[in-house]
Amino acid sequence: MQNAPEPESTLIGVEYEVEIGPVAHGGHCIARTDEGRVLFVRHALPGEKAVVRVTEGAEDSRFLRADAVRVLEASKDRVEAPCPYAGPGKCGGCDWQHAKPGAQRRLKGEVVAEQLKRLAGLTPEEAGWDGTVMPAEGDKVPAGEVPAWRTRVQYAVDASGRAGLRKHRSHEVQPIDRCLIAAEGVSELGIEQRSWEGMASVDAIAATGSQDRQVVLTPRPGARLPIVELDKPVSVLRVAEDGGVHRVHGRPFVRERADDRTYRVGNGGFWQVHPKAADTLVRAVMQGLLPRKGDTALDLYCGAGLFAGALADRVGDKGAVLGIESGKRAVEDARHNLQHFDRVRIEQGKVEQALPRTGITDVDLIVLDPPRAGAGKQTVKHLAALGARRIAYVACDPAALARDVAYFAEAGYRVRTLRAFDLFPMTHHVECVAILEPAK
Repeated sequence: MQNAPEPESTLIGVEYEVEIGPVAHGGHCIARTDEGRVLFVRHALPGEKAVVRVTEGAEDSRFLRADAVRVLEASKDRVEAPCPYAGPGKCGGCDWQHAKPGAQRRLKGEVVAEQLKRLAGLTPEEAGWDGTVMPAEGDKVPAGEVPAWRTRVQYAVDASGRAGLRKHRSHEVQPIDRCLIAAEGVSELGIEQRSWEGMASVDAIAATGSQDRQVVLTPRPGARLPIVELDKPVSVLRVAEDGGVHRVHGRPFVRERADDRTYRVGNGGFWQVHPKAADTLVRAVMQGLLPRKGDTALDLYCGAGLFAGALADRVGDKGAVLGIESGKRAVEDARHNLQHFDRVRIEQGKVEQALPRTGITDVDLIVLDPPRAGAGKQTVKHLAALGARRIAYVACDPAALARDVAYFAEAGYRVRTLRAFDLFPMTHHVECVAILEPAK
């Protein structure tokens, strides 16, 4: 299929010399042309002077996207990107390889603070947050080095069968020889070193706390599966055209370890990507909630049951936990993982539909870990009506968190504490845990 011709008013390829302004949500900084046109610039840092080249936008666009192609005055926080595939027009997986690790965390903190202020009207002090973004254990590496943390990598495959990663905001594949942020268990599979002809994508998974390795293949329509011979023992799954996932050989799940418990996660299902993330988040949530024996608790968007298991341990035999999850396979995994807890129940369905069906009218504690879009006003309103002593909100997107915090404020809940964690080094993503309580 040919690309559509650019409109005559396009500014793609036009270069501007600009002063780089503050960081913005999404892995870029804000700059303005001499005419006042707004630019979202990647591969730059606040305070720099740079020549930027427009990658998206036209004369009538509200803003333009651009890459910094020549840095005229560099920030003291700038380093040479360790990865040869990081930079303008290359892999879109990382946003901040050109920044020192401490500077990356500072930029993420500025983004969280800006979103809280703009969308929830809160200062860091009002949110009970000291403004810092904490690195995960083991991730403190010198400037110019990269922590190998990503235990799940989705490789795209180009027409020739080479595995790579997608370019920023593009379906185009950047072939690579190695991904520096991939965990050792992923890298040792050697995905990049073999041909994947006929495949659209290859997902590689290296479980934390076990030696389980898994490859999930998505073939192009009509293509046959290759014989998979990798450098390490691995189970293989296939994604069918209807979206179903089928076992080819080996286990259909991997065993993950967190909070002194083993969790089965099947069919390439969701699990925290950083090897320290699950334990870090459980610790933050439990320290914030302070569960008591006999408490009743909800774990919403519960996945394979990580927080439900942690809650069940702490509320004891006289407590009770209800988990709600929309994914059928994740529900099966959660029920399997928590089967020895008599007082844990897992319901399948979307939270906004399944929660009203339960008939629950009051609860002591709530954990919610919604998808990137957040929980939304109606769900927040329903949760606030349950009168929980404390609510733990785990957020992978600071904008969604801030929007939902504003809804909680309308419904009578305030943020008691907020903590932010750098569980996605080199990218713009940041994980937050907010603890809410009744404002009264």
